[in-house]
Amino acid sequence: MKEYAKVMIDIERQIEEGLIRGGQKLPSIRELSLHYSCSKSTIIRAYTELEKRHFIYSIPQSGYYAVLKKVQPEHGPDPSVIDFSSASPDADLFPYLDFQHCLNKAIDMYRSHLFTYGTPQGLPSLLNVLSKHLTSHQVFTSPDNIMITSGVQQALAILCTMPFPNGKSTVLIEQPSYHLIIQLLECHGIPVKGITRSESGIDLDELEHLFRTGDIKLFYTIPRFHNPLGTSYSEKTKKAIGELAKRYDVYVVEDDYLADLESDTKSDPIFAYESSHVVYLKSYSKILFPGLRVGVAVLPPVLQETFSTYKRLSDIDSSMLSQAALEIYIQNGMFERRKQKIKTSYHNRMQKLNRALDAYNDTEDIHHARLTLGVHTHLVLPDRMHVPTLLNKLSKKRVVVKEIEPSYLPLFEQQQSLLKLSITKVSEDDIDEGISILFSEIKKMRR
Repeated sequence: MKEYAKVMIDIERQIEEGLIRGGQKLPSIRELSLHYSCSKSTIIRAYTELEKRHFIYSIPQSGYYAVLKKVQPEHGPDPSVIDFSSASPDADLFPYLDFQHCLNKAIDMYRSHLFTYGTPQGLPSLLNVLSKHLTSHQVFTSPDNIMITSGVQQALAILCTMPFPNGKSTVLIEQPSYHLIIQLLECHGIPVKGITRSESGIDLDELEHLFRTGDIKLFYTIPRFHNPLGTSYSEKTKKAIGELAKRYDVYVVEDDYLADLESDTKSDPIFAYESSHVVYLKSYSKILFPGLRVGVAVLPPVLQETFSTYKRLSDIDSSMLSQAALEIYIQNGMFERRKQKIKTSYHNRMQKLNRALDAYNDTEDIHHARLTLGVHTHLVLPDRMHVPTLLNKLSKKRVVVKEIEPSYLPLFEQQQSLLKLSITKVSEDDIDEGISILFSEIKKMRR
């Protein structure tokens, strides 16, 4: 074994055993070379390798420090519960140590920026990085068209409340849709209309009619891995939506929150077909973690000034520290590596879920969508089945499933009886058991 490797392993052991605490400054290169009776170049190599593996981090003009070890929460999720309800990412898949390293680097690199207000648009260097990063999703745009927001939720709040150049006032949303946009619209008293979306897609003739006659300022859509259905639009449908938006001067707000889980290189967003009337929204929560609170909005030039004004008045600027850390995380290649790990894990769970649904759903009137990508799917239940009773029975069996009623507008007439099944918080080993219990309780209710 090479000398630097011996030093590296010994320091790694001390960190793992708590002999060197997280945040503790490590001995200088000279001190360690004397301690291990080796050359300074050996210690430099050991420190370099430990930094690559995120056991330590360096601060110029200061020295090397140990990265904090991951601490398990005292009150984590109950392992006896099989949770198909949560939309939150799996905490065990997320890069706390890696990102902590990036935060420390960001504090050092951008120390002067942290003591001044930034700009509503975002950290200029991150905008340049994102402009290149978005090309992997077929979103080609200048940094000038990108706005950093405090999560996609802030972007939605701004877009729904700000005036649009088409002078229209009504928001059109798919039914069902993301439940928080429904609450947002209700909270602000914004006029809203719904259009049915199912596993087969959307009625384009009805969409055209609403665009033409409905006073629609924007159409909020989740074309890819829809929340809560889990389904995606065909390329033909996405092209048609872009064409209709331009023809009738309606702006499409495209929420591509799970773009990083896509494996089909030919699957493009609506933005790729029509950018003049599309606002493209991108989240980094699903690959990193929700607490990052960094969202991206790619805006047509005609919307930028108004959006910027509303953004500045809502929070002055988004967290400069989060932005700087995200920039480093992407630039160092950590983002791409983590994305591949998460995609593999979620893909395996979805495959397991599909197999379980195929095995246990032997009913004639309950349909399950068979999806291979994304993080959730849905069941279509008979209208006569009382869903709250089913959820209560499942809860007693320690299986948690989510009803989709909050994803519908209260007065929308064409509501389906649906259950959403998410795989982000359920372990691969528990999926089969959970689906078995689900259909067992359904059959008991029928008897």
